[in-house]
Amino acid sequence: MTKNPLSQLTDYGQSFWLDNIHRGMLENGDFAKMMQEDNVRGITSNPSIFEKAIAGSAEYDQALSNLISSEEQPDSRSAFFSLAVEDIQKAADLLKPVYDETNALDGYVSLEVSPDLAHDSEASIKEAQELFLRLDRPNVMIKIPSTKAGIPVIEKLIADGINVNATLLFSVERYLEVAKAYIRGLSERHQSGMPIENINSVASFFVSRVDSKLDSLLEPHGEASNALKGQMAVANAKVAYKEYLSLFGSEEFATLEKAGANPQRLLWASTGTKNPDYSDVLYIESLIGENTVNTIPPATAQAFRDHGKCEKTLHLNLDNAEHEFAELVKLGVDVNSAMDELETEGVAAFEKSFNNLLQAIDDKMESLKNNPDSNVA
Repeated sequence: MTKNPLSQLTDYGQSFWLDNIHRGMLENGDFAKMMQEDNVRGITSNPSIFEKAIAGSAEYDQALSNLISSEEQPDSRSAFFSLAVEDIQKAADLLKPVYDETNALDGYVSLEVSPDLAHDSEASIKEAQELFLRLDRPNVMIKIPSTKAGIPVIEKLIADGINVNATLLFSVERYLEVAKAYIRGLSERHQSGMPIENINSVASFFVSRVDSKLDSLLEPHGEASNALKGQMAVANAKVAYKEYLSLFGSEEFATLEKAGANPQRLLWASTGTKNPDYSDVLYIESLIGENTVNTIPPATAQAFRDHGKCEKTLHLNLDNAEHEFAELVKLGVDVNSAMDELETEGVAAFEKSFNNLLQAIDDKMESLKNNPDSNVA
C-alpha cells in the first residue's frame, strides 16, 4: 500500500505529532486510526486546544458530573486538571507502543503547566513535578513556556528526570538559552550518578506567527520588502536548526551522548498557515529534516495528507537564512523587539484561553448542579 505524505515524514527523519486532543478521538478510535494510517508519533496539547475541547462540546459533561458528585467538590482549576490528566493518560497509553518501539524517542503526550505561572519559576517547578507524578506515565512531557523564568525550570526538571516540552519559542537567542538549560540539567543529573538515557525534550519553535508579525512590520517598506515576506518564519527556523546542529554536534554534548543522552530535538509548532496567500502546507514542506518534530493541527494535516510533498528541505540554504535576517535589519525592522512581542502575546493568549476555559468549566458545573439530568452542550 502506498504511504501518504504524512506517513512518509519519518522516512526523512521527522516525526509527525498531532497538535490536537479531545476525549472523543481517544475513545472512538479516530486517533488509533491516525496512528496506523498517518504514522502519528505523538500529541501536543495547550490551553487553547483544551478550551475548544472542554468548553466547545459535551464530551466532558459526564466526567464533570462525576466530579461534582464526588466528596472533593473541586474548583474549576482542579476540575480541569482532573479532566486533562485523564486525557493525557489515555493518549499516553495509546502511544506507549510507539515509545517502546522508538526507544523513548517518540510516543509522547504533552501537558502544559498553568499559563499564569509563566513568569514564576518556583511555582512552575512545583506544579510540573506534581503533574508528572500524577500522570504516572514515562511517555509524557511537561510543557514549560520558554520565558526568562522558564529557563531555570527546564534545567531543574531535566535534572529531576522529567521530560520537557519547552514551548512558545520565537527567537534563536532564547532557543539557545533553552538548549543550554537542557544540557546543564543532563550534566547535573549525570554527575549525580542518575540515568540520563531515557530523558527526552523538545524545543517548540513557533513558526507561522513569526511571518504574521514580521510581514506586518515589512508592510511599510513597500516593494523593497517583497522578497522577504512569507520567508522569515522558515528562515528563523533554519537559523535555529543550524545552531542545533552546532550545539548538539559539539564535544561538550558528545560526552553526555556517550553516557546515553539524547539531543533535544527542535519541534516546529504553529505550522498551520495563517496567510491565505501562502501555501496551506508551507510550514510542513519547507521544514522537513532529520531529528525534528512537526506538530501539525488537524486541518493542515489533512491538507498535507492530500497534496503535500515529502523531501528534505530543512538543510537547504542555511546560510542564506542568516542573510535574509541581515536584509531585514537593513530595512530597519527591530527583530529583537518583534520576538519579545511574540513571546508576550503568546503567553497572554494561552493565559486568556486558560481563563476562558476555567470560566466555561465553572458555568458547566453550575448548570449541571442545577440541572443534573440535562445534557449541557
